[in-house]
Amino acid sequence: MLNRVILMGRLVSDPELKTTASGISVTSFRIAVDRSYVKSGAERQTDFFDIVCWRSTAEFVCRYFFKGSLIALEGQLQSRTYQAKDGSNRYVVEVVADNVSFTGERREGGYSQGGYSQGGYGQPYEAPQRSYAAPSEPAAPSYSNGSVGDFEEMPLDDDLPF
Repeated sequence: MLNRVILMGRLVSDPELKTTASGISVTSFRIAVDRSYVKSGAERQTDFFDIVCWRSTAEFVCRYFFKGSLIALEGQLQSRTYQAKDGSNRYVVEVVADNVSFTGERREGGYSQGGYSQGGYGQPYEAPQRSYAAPSEPAAPSYSNGSVGDFEEMPLDDDLPF
């Protein structure tokens, strides 16, 4: 049997990290995913999916993602039932994500999609301003612009380790 789901969309709200009674980190959030097909003369449709992350994946999501962030994830589709406070039985289908990653380029205060910031429904997306603590180690040099000056000349040596 095969049960794999791959989604890319935007977080509908800030994820909140919770801890179970046994000390395991968990978060749940919802993402909005635009449908790729649009009927002529109609607006683009959006689907909303409930996502659950456990342990280090939950901690990663809560640390680096926020409302409006573009996120890519892979996981399994699971269904469960529970009893609501009013006594009725509820049925839920959700994605349990085991692999979460950034999409787009890093920007000050957040991430953007492919070098430009675009929100849903044609509106510009503005990432909220957040302040992050300075890292304890200096950041590694970036080679993102691809200019020749980014690379270091390597001496020619016939004594290669492989």
